Amino acid sequence: MNLFRSEEHARGWSGYDDSMARYLKPVAEWADIFSNPFFRERGRTDYISWTRSEAGQAAFVDLRARLA
Repeated sequence: MNLFRSEEHARGWSGYDDSMARYLKPVAEWADIFSNPFFRERGRTDYISWTRSEAGQAAFVDLRARLA
């Protein structure tokens, strides 16, 4: 993960790719995204089964919507 002070610094990075511009978000927004249960529940012993459950699927749908 690369953290930049601003969007301008990110765009000035030699590895910058215009196709990734929609993923330039403030850290607070990324923190909110990663607080989704799909990430928080990774420590469960039944995580893979949980991802296939109704709750896991709902968390994944919410995650995809936040990234769209």
